[in-house]
Amino acid sequence: MSAAGKSGAMLVEDPDQTYENVLAEIQSFELPIEATLRSVYDDQPNAHKKFMEKLDACIRNHDKEIEKMCNFHHQGFVDAITELLKVRTDAEKLKVQVTDTNRRFQDAGKEVIVQTEDIIRCRIQQRNITTVVEKLQLCLPVLEMYSKLKEQMSAKRYYSALKTMEQLENVYFPRVSQYRFCQLMIENLPKLREDIKEISMSDLKDFLESIRKHSDKIGETAMKQAQQQKLFSVILQKQNNVKFGKTMYINDRIPEERSEIVLKPVFEEEDENEEEVLTVQDLVDFSPVYRCLHIYSVLGDEETFENYYRKQRKKQARLVLQPQSNMHETVDGYRRYFTQIVGFFVVEDHILHVTQGLVTRAYTDELWNMALSKIIAVLRAHSSYCTDPDLVLELKNLIVIFADTLQGYGFPVNRLFDLLFEIRDQYNETLLKKWAGVFRDIFEEDNYSPIPIVNEEEYKTVISKFPFQDPDLEKQSFPKKLPMSQSVPHIYIQVKEFIYASLKFSESLHRSSTEIDDMLRKSTNLLLTRTLSSCLLNLIKKPHIGLTELVQIIINTTHLEQACKYLEDFITNITNISQETVHTTRLYGLSTFKDARHAAEGEIYTKLNQKIDEFVQLADYDWTMSEPDGRASGYLMDLINFLRSIFQVFTHLPGKVAQTACMSACQHLSTSLMQMLLDSELKQISMGAVQQFNLDVIQCELFASSEPVPGFQGDTLQLAFIDLRQLLDLFMVWDWSTYLADYGQPASKYLRVNPNTALTLLEKMKDTSKKNNIFAQFRKNDRDKQKLIETVVKQLRSLVNGMSQHT
Repeated sequence: MSAAGKSGAMLVEDPDQTYENVLAEIQSFELPIEATLRSVYDDQPNAHKKFMEKLDACIRNHDKEIEKMCNFHHQGFVDAITELLKVRTDAEKLKVQVTDTNRRFQDAGKEVIVQTEDIIRCRIQQRNITTVVEKLQLCLPVLEMYSKLKEQMSAKRYYSALKTMEQLENVYFPRVSQYRFCQLMIENLPKLREDIKEISMSDLKDFLESIRKHSDKIGETAMKQAQQQKLFSVILQKQNNVKFGKTMYINDRIPEERSEIVLKPVFEEEDENEEEVLTVQDLVDFSPVYRCLHIYSVLGDEETFENYYRKQRKKQARLVLQPQSNMHETVDGYRRYFTQIVGFFVVEDHILHVTQGLVTRAYTDELWNMALSKIIAVLRAHSSYCTDPDLVLELKNLIVIFADTLQGYGFPVNRLFDLLFEIRDQYNETLLKKWAGVFRDIFEEDNYSPIPIVNEEEYKTVISKFPFQDPDLEKQSFPKKLPMSQSVPHIYIQVKEFIYASLKFSESLHRSSTEIDDMLRKSTNLLLTRTLSSCLLNLIKKPHIGLTELVQIIINTTHLEQACKYLEDFITNITNISQETVHTTRLYGLSTFKDARHAAEGEIYTKLNQKIDEFVQLADYDWTMSEPDGRASGYLMDLINFLRSIFQVFTHLPGKVAQTACMSACQHLSTSLMQMLLDSELKQISMGAVQQFNLDVIQCELFASSEPVPGFQGDTLQLAFIDLRQLLDLFMVWDWSTYLADYGQPASKYLRVNPNTALTLLEKMKDTSKKNNIFAQFRKNDRDKQKLIETVVKQLRSLVNGMSQHT
């Protein structure tokens, strides 16, 4: 409810009390007077009059109270006035005394004023002196710092000199900038900075030239340390393997023994130099780089320095990566090339880690990728000229040490190991060429005769070199002979040596035993299928290799083929990879020696036929003889004796080979004899010559029936001469009617006689009859025989013509 509402309510209830309340509200000064007065005038018609009466009464009350209060304090006021009147006299006396005192002070102060002016003058002089001292004290540090700057420049402490310049500019010069000598100093500082830049840049150039000259020494030291660390790891691994009962090689003759012989001098050298372990900081003074970098950083020109340094190092990298033209001739050329590159990147790695921003990881990675591409191209080109496997192996070892060294400094080297796989193929090629010469020498020195064994010691010596097992031979007493020749154990040993040589390249390539096993088996397969096979085929084709040598070669290949399983066991013992593994490569010795054996067998057949041809060419028949000699020709008996002796040698061959050779020889002899009869240059043949020829064929048949090579069933070998036998029987018996009547019948007695062959031989005999029987027309038998021959010739011609038309 508002104040007006409250006042109205009060007036209605009790007017006197209401006016009292309104007056109280007016006196309180808390509520607005307008609302209070409005409530008085708005409520009742006579309210104004009553309110004024109440107000007058209130005023009278207040006047009474004021009067009471004044009456109460009036005596105090009168007393105060009385006291003031008493003090007035004393105040006048005091004024006179003060005036007199002031006069006396003024008179006395004149001397003080004079002295004070002297003091002021002295104080001004003192202040000036103090100001001069302060200015001198302000200038002295500047002069001292500038003197210090000159001393630092003289002592070539350029970085400290730049720091001194910064202090002069930032701290000291602002204090004395108003003096002329300071301006001269300020103007001289830029020249000093340029001098420092030029001097530091000159030092940097000298440093770059120095590390360019000493890169090979730095790289050589780094590679030696990497090699020693690797050898230490190998020894530690061997010790662990021995500790836990493990070994990588189970063969009696393990490659680790050879490695220890090679590594021993290295360890001796390491022991001698154990106390002296050089680092890149020991070999190179990097202070010029640090100074130059700090100087350019202080000068705010760090980017220029970084660009210059990187540009110059890239130029040096291109020079380092440029190989010498004859680098591939010696291992020293490759070593020098690698040490320079390692030295270059060892320096860059050191700069990367000890400076901030001069070179970055991205910069070194870019530089390394560029260098790696160049290195791979150079190695790929120069290694292609290497024909010595020892040089290729040394190159591989250098590449491995090179890669391990740089990998230790954080550079990726996977591409180098990929390159090593390419070089490995080339290494295998050089090995194959080398072993081709070794195999040729072995074959040249071989006597192609069984190995004679005199005593048990010789037997054990041979068995230790070649895995030969023959229980029957072991039971025989000494002396005895091994079926193979000396070349077999030598070849077996050389194949194992090839595996060792191939294994040397596979070491340190960070490959698993499975991959190494696969490499060894593939390279061994190449040796067997390409190199050894080619050498065997070339040996077989050589003119001086006779039938006896060919027989021995077949025997040798048989034993080498049987030894292939021992070579597989040998590789398994080296790599500890079981042959039953799914992806294990098998040796192709079976096909290799089988092909060589087939070639030798074919060469045996060819040379045997050539030998038969040589004997046949010695034949000297008198084709016009009237009567035979009654015995076989001498050339044929010699030929048969030769064949008997040869087939005695063939008893060491597999049965089918000897049988095939014997059958081939008899067939070739039969064909040669048939061609002799049908030779176009032979114009006439007498019956006596046919009879003599028949005696020779009989000897051939007797030789075939004597079973010169065991294993033939029945008269199989005699069938080689069946064509000759039926042809000669036809002419000996003169059974032309039967021949002509039964021709073409499966049961014909002369089934193997070709009409054309019979016609050719019959015409030769007809001509002989005409020339030898000048008076044949006077003898009836001769005339009848001549007519019969002419009749048979006509019939044979008709038969031959009919066959040709039918065909």
